[in-house]
Amino acid sequence: MAATLEQNVLEARPRESGTKNHARRVRREGKIPAVVYGAGKNAMPVTVDPRHVLRILRSDSGHNTIFDLALDGERTKAMIVDWQYEPIKGNLLHIDLKRIAMDKALRVSVPIVLQGVAAGVKTEGGILEHILREVEVECLPGDIPSHIDVDISHLTFGEVLRVSDLPHSDKIKYLTEENQPIAHITSVKEEVAPTPEAAAAEAAAAPAEPEVIKKGKAETEEEGAEAGAPAEKTEKGAEKKAEKKEKK
Repeated sequence: MAATLEQNVLEARPRESGTKNHARRVRREGKIPAVVYGAGKNAMPVTVDPRHVLRILRSDSGHNTIFDLALDGERTKAMIVDWQYEPIKGNLLHIDLKRIAMDKALRVSVPIVLQGVAAGVKTEGGILEHILREVEVECLPGDIPSHIDVDISHLTFGEVLRVSDLPHSDKIKYLTEENQPIAHITSVKEEVAPTPEAAAAEAAAAPAEPEVIKKGKAETEEEGAEAGAPAEKTEKGAEKKAEKKEKK
């Protein structure tokens, strides 16, 4: 079930809603900006310690962890519903906190953990493909599981593990479509080298290279020859005229 970190109460302090410069100043002081909302109350900008937030996010139950939020001298149950990291350094930049009522159902995403070695992998040489890694459920906050375990040791070729195959309980309602596939066994695709006969047939079927360049050269040479012919005739005519003048 969902873990409650009573020993790690997350303390928050009110802050003024400001600009990006204000948020940078909060981070320089070792805190991060956050927003608290839910339970019929107005949203409130606060600051929190990023080290405590990371401890929650990295716990077994992760963002589904229920903890006590200490704010303005009061404690209320809360969860982390959204968070942002700096893309280059990976530092935590901002989080959203939601106040929750323990007697009202919540919708959360829970990770699916595959247990065992599939028969299709162990005895048939296949590969396990894990398609769906989280499932959406609805339940009371105290009934949120940290993860859902499912045995896949029976899974062989041709079989598909679906949401309907997950363990069911009266306390948890699956919202993800029951026919949605979670995992199956696939075969290893081997690249078959072509036989010499197939390679020869492929080479024979390949189109011949175009001879545009060669034809262009031939045409150029022919055009040059044709262009040269009139020039030669002109020169010969000039020579004959010169001979006639000399004779006269």
